[in-house]
Amino acid sequence: MPFDLVPRVITIVGPTAAGKSALSIALAHELGGEVINADSMQLYRGMDIGTAKLTVAEREGVPHHLLDIWDVTVPAAVAEYQALARAAIDEISARGRVPLLVGGSGLYIRAVLEEFDFPGTDPHVRARLEEELAANGPAPLFERLRHWDPVAATTILPSNGRRIVRALEVIELTGKPFTASLPAPVPRYPSVQIGVDRETGALDERIATRVGLMWAGGLVDEVRGLIGQGLREGRTASRALGYQQALAQIDGTMSEAEAKADTVRGTRRFVRRQRSWFKRDPEIRWLDGASDTLVADALALTE
Repeated sequence: MPFDLVPRVITIVGPTAAGKSALSIALAHELGGEVINADSMQLYRGMDIGTAKLTVAEREGVPHHLLDIWDVTVPAAVAEYQALARAAIDEISARGRVPLLVGGSGLYIRAVLEEFDFPGTDPHVRARLEEELAANGPAPLFERLRHWDPVAATTILPSNGRRIVRALEVIELTGKPFTASLPAPVPRYPSVQIGVDRETGALDERIATRVGLMWAGGLVDEVRGLIGQGLREGRTASRALGYQQALAQIDGTMSEAEAKADTVRGTRRFVRRQRSWFKRDPEIRWLDGASDTLVADALALTE
């Protein structure tokens, strides 16, 4: 299909708590759009409070796709998400609606928008690295990654053992930095990419408020329920911000105050990595999430 006939995608990206979800609802109403989730943790069923997943009422009748598609025991798979998101884009466009790809998971968004094939895997290398992770935790593996690929280390949380293992696996298999294995961008879809951010102090306050609301809203009870569904065995889900801290509170290794404070700190670190990822993309047009004209400014970018 000629590129000028390929469905156009509008993306709304940026750091956690900047205001992406609210903007997506407003744009969907204005443009006749439907939202495709690009937050990797909102893919998990039952992980609602800790991921700030919009309730059905908060979606205001706007159809949302790719929420609640994986059990908490399933490891995240960007390649699987890529196929599902592209199918959703094509289906939404075929009905004359506008696909809005919304979230803060930069690799997931890039995998959808660009011609993007993933480096292969080797079960023996993967198993050896996972054994190291189980025996020693993520810290020594992260130090190895920082030595071999400092750029990748700025985009991966030091606690995210699964992604650290994957990056090290690719480095071993290709002999190149993990970031060098990512292809040069070749667009698959024409897109308008909108970034939403806020002044750091204001965003820090929003994060602290959000974490407080998570605990007040029943995050610990949500996690207790997910334990019975295998949360502890989930290599990805159990390490999600808020969920690993709630598990520690349930286990008695953290007090509630410590769990909340650790979640706030971890989220702020994650925001720095999100910014580092997205700021490298010159196609993203940045807007102030606190602006009174945010919706109008975003609409102007889509014209």
